[in-house]
Amino acid sequence: MPTAKDVAAISAAEAHGLLADLQQSSGLLLAVSGGPDSTALLVLAARWLKTLRKKPKLVAVTVDHGLRPESRREAADVARLARRLGIPHRIVRWKGRKPKTGLQQAARRARYQLLAAAAQRAGVEHIVTAHTLDDQAETVLIRMARGSGITGLSAMRRVTPLDALLRSPSPLGGEGRGEESSDSRKPLPPHPNALRAFDLSPTGRDKRAAVTSLFLVRPFLDIPKARLVATLRALGVKFAEDPSNRDPRFTRARLRAVMPALAGEGLDARRLSVLARRLRRADAAVEAVVDRAMVEFVSDSGGQRAMSIDAAKMHGAPAEVALRMVGRAIAKIGDEGPVELAKLETLLAALAVSGKTAAKTRFRRTLAGAMVTFDGERIEIERAPARRGGGRGKNLTKRASGSVKQGKAR
Repeated sequence: MPTAKDVAAISAAEAHGLLADLQQSSGLLLAVSGGPDSTALLVLAARWLKTLRKKPKLVAVTVDHGLRPESRREAADVARLARRLGIPHRIVRWKGRKPKTGLQQAARRARYQLLAAAAQRAGVEHIVTAHTLDDQAETVLIRMARGSGITGLSAMRRVTPLDALLRSPSPLGGEGRGEESSDSRKPLPPHPNALRAFDLSPTGRDKRAAVTSLFLVRPFLDIPKARLVATLRALGVKFAEDPSNRDPRFTRARLRAVMPALAGEGLDARRLSVLARRLRRADAAVEAVVDRAMVEFVSDSGGQRAMSIDAAKMHGAPAEVALRMVGRAIAKIGDEGPVELAKLETLLAALAVSGKTAAKTRFRRTLAGAMVTFDGERIEIERAPARRGGGRGKNLTKRASGSVKQGKAR
């Protein structure tokens, strides 16, 4: 059962502690939809800003997805509140045709791309969102259901490079190895002089593009949503309620509905958040081992276009380390971003089988825009050749006889 602390309003002093590390940023963009979480972020950030001598630039942006008739009015309500609080505000809209399937995933990606464009125009480096402890718990459950590995189950970080999130197969949903992988106990980075340009439109096709100087910050990840609602009620601030949050067509809404039953068994939002934090710690340890293994086992045989891995050393390493080594190499050399975990596991299993029959079979397969070749001694990873028609091969397995068989890497 929730304690009094779980539903208590957030004091000015507590808000100052939650936002304190953002003071060193040169500029912050607050993502404010008009719901209770982001409205509380806007109000608390405005109060916090007034207490500072050295104030970072602060702007608020509302993304109007145009998916509900009320969205335009809600965006205007946020604009009025921001004006009353003295915070510059602008509304950006998701234009064009909307997909009939995968709507929430497409809307999330569009939101981050539009926020990135707004941040670039405003000249700020950090996009601040109001994700809560409840959101973190739901993310863990979603990723469990989708079979994520350690990286995915460590869920959302406080600070994430935006390009890592945009390159993920499913922002916030988490799927495979395209999940966020950069933890953020490091200090917030300084604001660079220039941003790396890329297609910021929601329909942009350059999936390898990255805004390497923009970071997503989530200061409320340890705060229950109920506390943000209580804060607004204590201050007499109104907020909007999005009915899609209760729509059973969407995975997150269905999981939200079963959370009370899970909490009754002891699996509440805080326990799930603790699980994520512990897995994040384990993930960081594995990554440190992989860093060392990459130095010892891998050589750049062609600069940015080819890498070579000592197969004997790799097969002698723990399976998780070997998996991540190959995944890193493919992500670096290929042109389709991070590899989904299940596909990477299938590739490693095939390499292991091929290693046992190396005298008979020469292994070759393409995955995520990279071609992986194994001759019994070294695993060569290079950029996959373009297919006829300009695309790249989905998957190739070349036998010793020289014939080429097309298949699908699962």
